[in-house]
Amino acid sequence: MEIRSRFDHFNINVADLDRSLAFYDRALGLKEVGRKEAADGSFVLVYLGDGACGFRLELTWLRDHAGAYELGENESHLCMRVAGDYDAVRAFHREMGCICYENHDMGLYFISDPDDYWIEILPAE
Repeated sequence: MEIRSRFDHFNINVADLDRSLAFYDRALGLKEVGRKEAADGSFVLVYLGDGACGFRLELTWLRDHAGAYELGENESHLCMRVAGDYDAVRAFHREMGCICYENHDMGLYFISDPDDYWIEILPAE
């Protein structure tokens, strides 16, 4: 049997949904494309999209989770390609104070979101 699949979404849990929504909009231009809320208020799922493809980032807020999430060594990460002037985007992220790692030899850098998830930033090409 050959299985054919396609990417749908990637999930991360967040401590403060509004703060995370603001960060992903400002830092990466990701917009809310869907939402599901539990009837009892125990969770909220918000799906973010880039407007260019069907892949979504799912932000999960859990009412009963206290404190920060344990992220290990941040080896797994989301990667985003940004259009336009890559150096200007990097300068904007530096101004936001969210750059957490730069590798100049490889021409890439990482930003961290409010929950300390790392996001690799590459140029569109």
